[in-house]
Amino acid sequence: MVKGVSRRVIVVDSPDRRYFEQAIFILRSDIPGNDVRKNSPAVNEACRIAARYMKRCHTRPPRSIPAPVWFLLGAAPVCLLWLITSL
Repeated sequence: MVKGVSRRVIVVDSPDRRYFEQAIFILRSDIPGNDVRKNSPAVNEACRIAARYMKRCHTRPPRSIPAPVWFLLGAAPVCLLWLITSL
């Protein structure tokens, strides 16, 4: 909920719409000189935060190990133990 008569906002459009369409940043009103020009520090910071979020979303999850590999990892010690005890 946005309270107050006037709020300054920065809207950052997403280059990849799979994760979000727009990021909306509401600027604090108690800081003097909140200019929302194209290359202002506030706009640069908002773009940096949105880019960092996108980078975090693009990291690949660790690949799962296929079931046959798990089977071999479990069967190998049993086979080795069997070979050692049978000799």
